[in-house]
Amino acid sequence: MTRNHSPKSLAVLLRARMHPDPVSPAPPPPAPTAAAAPDPDPSAPPAAAAVRHWLHASVSSSASTALDRFSDGYRSLDRPGRREILRSLAADYDVPRARVRDLMRQYLSAAAAGGEEEEEEHPEAGGGGGSASAMYRMERGLREALRPKYAGFLEAMNAQPGGLKLLAVIRADLLALLGEENLPALRALDGYLKEKLVTWLSPAALTLHQITWDDPASLLEKIVAYEAVHPIRNLIDLKRRLGVGRRCFGYFHPAIPGEPLIFIEVALLKDTAASIQEVLWDDPPTPESEARCALFYSISSTQPGLSGINLGKFLLKRVIEMLRRDMPSVQIFATLSPIPGFMQWLLAKLASQIKLAEAESQDGSLLEGTSSTFRESILFPEEERMIHDAVEHAGGKSGIKLLQDILKSSQWVKSDKLSSALKSPLMRLCARYLAREKKRGKALDAVANFHLQNGAMIERINWMADQSEKGIQQSGGIMVNYMYRLENIEEYALSYLGTGLAHTSSNLLQYIEDLIQFLFAQGTLLDSSGLVPETNAEAIRVARSRGVQTIIATGKSRAAVIEVLGKVNLVGTCVVSKLSPGVFLQALLYSLEHRVALVAFSQDDCYTTFDDNPLVDFFLVYHEPKVRRHKFVFLETPEAISSMLRPHWARRVDGMAQVILIQAQSDVLEVVPLRTSKGNGVKIMLESLCASPDEVMALGDGENDKEMLQLADLLVLCSPMAAR
Repeated sequence: MTRNHSPKSLAVLLRARMHPDPVSPAPPPPAPTAAAAPDPDPSAPPAAAAVRHWLHASVSSSASTALDRFSDGYRSLDRPGRREILRSLAADYDVPRARVRDLMRQYLSAAAAGGEEEEEEHPEAGGGGGSASAMYRMERGLREALRPKYAGFLEAMNAQPGGLKLLAVIRADLLALLGEENLPALRALDGYLKEKLVTWLSPAALTLHQITWDDPASLLEKIVAYEAVHPIRNLIDLKRRLGVGRRCFGYFHPAIPGEPLIFIEVALLKDTAASIQEVLWDDPPTPESEARCALFYSISSTQPGLSGINLGKFLLKRVIEMLRRDMPSVQIFATLSPIPGFMQWLLAKLASQIKLAEAESQDGSLLEGTSSTFRESILFPEEERMIHDAVEHAGGKSGIKLLQDILKSSQWVKSDKLSSALKSPLMRLCARYLAREKKRGKALDAVANFHLQNGAMIERINWMADQSEKGIQQSGGIMVNYMYRLENIEEYALSYLGTGLAHTSSNLLQYIEDLIQFLFAQGTLLDSSGLVPETNAEAIRVARSRGVQTIIATGKSRAAVIEVLGKVNLVGTCVVSKLSPGVFLQALLYSLEHRVALVAFSQDDCYTTFDDNPLVDFFLVYHEPKVRRHKFVFLETPEAISSMLRPHWARRVDGMAQVILIQAQSDVLEVVPLRTSKGNGVKIMLESLCASPDEVMALGDGENDKEMLQLADLLVLCSPMAAR
């Protein structure tokens, strides 16, 4: 039997599994000869010195010839050579800080000598004077000096043919280097390059194109090669993904012709799919006239160097708009997404709990503070029993140890008994991972974070939705549907970005609990001997393992209850006691008893006890919303603060590491968490900006400015601080 192929089919078939490398392979190093000149930099690869020469020429002149020679040279370098060039680019062509400091001193001197206050009050009067002109010139000089030397090089490279593609390669190399060498100069270079790429790759500069079987074979080859979520197996698979009931859209840039920067695959279905098998092997496909759901099942980037540019967000939004316009019957916009970090998180969690349990067992007693912070019950008692029953030779191992052993191999999916035993704990823990586990206030899972910040909600998790080897290893075969409800997209996106709240459907609430408070009155938490019965202790442990916040209210002393809880591995549980209230309650009682105005801040809320002090209105207006912080402020006369309030609260918080006193003004006394200071805030800002303290000018007039002033290179002490 003979088989006929079109030229396109043959081209795609022959090259389907060949991933096009955006970087040319490094050539073999030249053989050394006796006549060869010594390399100027013995530690660098032989070709790196020449590329550094062309880098310097490109930065100095931005000539096309130099840029071309640098581009060719950089592509020819091996990994160590490229890293040498990146270090040089970041360090040797950074902001000229010595010049910036000189200009700042000149500017401040000129401002002081020229009477800047009058000009600020009457700019129209001094606008044409020599003093104002000089100030404008110095300001322009400062702006230019603050621009890194590599800025012009990057902009010139972007204007070169093939330059944008090379910049994407450079950033990919830079991100890889940052993973090993997290240096401020490299971070600054990455931040600047990312900022420029965001501008150059704005949606206005991109073209949305529907990729079909009729596109050139070279383009289809790239779709096969770069599909990152569900590999395209063969021509039949590719044709199905581009055929009836399917869509594939890509973002293209004119500077990188014939290659999408990112592309997304869509299945048109009657309802939301619960497994990837339904999507990839939907034969025959759903008639498009009957489709009600647009399911996004794969989104892939072709340029690793464009990470963090938000191309996926813009592409998803454009595709939803296009499908709404062209297919009115489609009412549901959802995803069937992988959960790439779940199994890694779970195995790490199991390992840490096993290690803590072993440490406690070896010591014969609880490690001080260990259980309060880190120990938790990963498995429910009934889940642990099911796992023990499913394992033939448990060997006396704990449930979490058995679970760890099972998950280290993907063979468990072949056993119906093991799969049945693992379904309940894995689905519950996966729901917790998606909705509750955070990194810097946002979802720990990268895919979840992407969709949640775009305005999606977590709709449903699906058991054995991806039974491929990759799917089992990444997430135990579980996949998740994110739902884009068009009327709520903006609301959900703003809510998530502001508070980190992940909106979930009722389908997910069967696995996770909302915030619950357990209130134990005296006589129910403790038994007649004044101890916590094991049944109560286990109930609290189970609640905490499910992410439930437990609060114990008692009529006994807080210290005594905490001590008793420590005996049953429950140290760290929140305890509220009328006899010994926490710091906030102490402040409230003190304010009411002594009629001292109190203003308290807790996250986004602000509370006050008395409003007859004029400073209360100032604090109510001044405090910043959407900032997670906890502190309280007493407002009194300077005499009362120095003679009564400060000595009293110094005794109250003595030995309590979580609070410190700051007298911001003579009539204001603050009680704030440890490490809360302007100085610490400046340190965080400098780290974010990749700057150093010698670039900081600080102005301060109070005790709470002291740490910040000590940090700064140039400081201005205002009255009354100057007198101190």
